[in-house]
Amino acid sequence: MSSEKPFESRPGILQKLRRRFLKTSDLRESLETVIESHAQDTGEAAMADDARSMLGNLLAFSKLRVDDLMVPRADITALDETMTLRELLDVFTDANHSRIPIFRETLDDVTGMIHVKDFLGWMSKEGRDGRSRKEKGKVSGLTLTADELTATIKSLGSLQRNVLYVPPSMPASDLLVKMKTKHVHLAIVVDEYGGTDGLVSFEDLVEAIVGDIADEHDADDEAELIRKQEDNVYVADARISISTLDQMFSVDLLPDDKEDEADTLGGLIFEMDGRVPSRGELIKHASGLEFEIMERDPRRVKKVRIHVKPPEAPAEEIKAPAESQ
Repeated sequence: MSSEKPFESRPGILQKLRRRFLKTSDLRESLETVIESHAQDTGEAAMADDARSMLGNLLAFSKLRVDDLMVPRADITALDETMTLRELLDVFTDANHSRIPIFRETLDDVTGMIHVKDFLGWMSKEGRDGRSRKEKGKVSGLTLTADELTATIKSLGSLQRNVLYVPPSMPASDLLVKMKTKHVHLAIVVDEYGGTDGLVSFEDLVEAIVGDIADEHDADDEAELIRKQEDNVYVADARISISTLDQMFSVDLLPDDKEDEADTLGGLIFEMDGRVPSRGELIKHASGLEFEIMERDPRRVKKVRIHVKPPEAPAEEIKAPAESQ
């Protein structure tokens, strides 16, 4: 009877990691080698792909800074504290964000943020109170008066929660720990002069490790960023992701060594041209796609018309004349 223990005949992934780390100092190579070996032993190929991707992201995450992950200032959705609660409701509905930053006069003076859960809680409470003030049996549902919805955000300071203020150079891993410790899931990135440079949410940090987290609205939102205008011509919001265009047109818009340079169509165009092109300019890509600038401001491209090169018709085969008998 063999005295060999069952788990020793097929080492688990932790045992493989432990042994491999004793032989090499290249952490990423070690992880990938161990995962592939474990997948071959267990037949879990899908697990190997997912695990390799996540572990690779985790290793890369340790080198990322806040400014690598932040939403740039130009793309921040925020509201002035003098705006009404009705306008706040519209922004929550249109933007599909759970947190909206609130500022005083300019985006450089962010005073806090409002969570959609707190706002809905306030609406529910005010609605119940309004209903109780009416005669029973004459009002159904929630009742909010016009005065209550035209009140300013500033007048309801109790709705606002704190945000974190962090420098662009802060390691992303440090911000993740700080968010978990402080229970604050939104950070405003400030430059050396105290101005707002960008915004980072807890979800941005998590997605850098596990990949994109698409909810029920994301697919619809992405689809709305591009529409077909006519044959081989599309109109796209410059915020559309490069990966979406790659899949849509079966192209590779960014080579592997430049994947970190841009995430959106607007970023790609800036990377290609080294500047914000003028309205009407046509930027040609090596893949055959042509980007016509439709809307822009001094800082970024906003809307682009994409011209797709139609597939070439196959050349007609020329047949030799049949030999006479």
